[in-house]
Amino acid sequence: MSFVKTEDGTNIFYKDWGSGQPVVFSHGWPLCSDAWDAQMLFLGTNGYRVIAHDRRGHGRSDQTWDGNHMDTYADDLAALLDHLNIKDAVMVGHSTGGGEVTRYIGRHGTRRVAKAVLLGAVPPIMLKTDDNPDGLPMNVFDGIRDGVTKDRSQFFKDLTLPFYGYNRPGAKISEGVREEFWRQGMIAGVKPVYDCIQQFSETDFTEDLKKFGVPTLIAHGDDDQIVPIGASAMKSAKLVKGATLKVYPGLSHGLAQINAEDFNKDLLAFIKG
Repeated sequence: MSFVKTEDGTNIFYKDWGSGQPVVFSHGWPLCSDAWDAQMLFLGTNGYRVIAHDRRGHGRSDQTWDGNHMDTYADDLAALLDHLNIKDAVMVGHSTGGGEVTRYIGRHGTRRVAKAVLLGAVPPIMLKTDDNPDGLPMNVFDGIRDGVTKDRSQFFKDLTLPFYGYNRPGAKISEGVREEFWRQGMIAGVKPVYDCIQQFSETDFTEDLKKFGVPTLIAHGDDDQIVPIGASAMKSAKLVKGATLKVYPGLSHGLAQINAEDFNKDLLAFIKG
């Protein structure tokens, strides 16, 4: 397995497959790089170099007690890109990973970045505040903290239902997809997973979004029950100059897994365009 060691000594696991223009993926909470397998296989077989890492505390990376902060996530991503000397990258982030990509550009600029894709991403800010009245109230995130603390295993199983829209009438449920979500969530460290809740909910990415300066695709399912589209993609698309907004009618937060064919086609078209 491949790892890069960060400045604070944390070992970050990553996959690096294929050759061609690099496409770099950042995963959502509480998952790991395996969540991108459908995209990595597809793009790899279409002539791209595909790279994905496990965020610190998640997957096969070190389970860190400290440093589980959005700035550190972005710096870890920078350490990986520097280690591999990546240039002309297409950066793709889902959910919390979309925040990670956004903060990376805000902190490290776009010298290694050609394009960006934010899918079901948390920016600009998820939490309801006086300045963000469309956000979700704090008790929603306190409920997530409570679920992680009291019975993480059951909480992750239950979370798959709204995550993939499996709680909608007529939904075709894949128990395999649910079990894979649970597996990825359970190999993450409980402290990093707990800390990350604050990071994906309370971080304000407004100023980071204004710094993009590269072609950007903002994609979101309009039936996303985890990151509501009105408080996220619709606002981010106005903050990123020249962004392309792609709305998937009726699709869920987990569309990259259960609607991979549709998303992969659009992702490839954006990369080539």
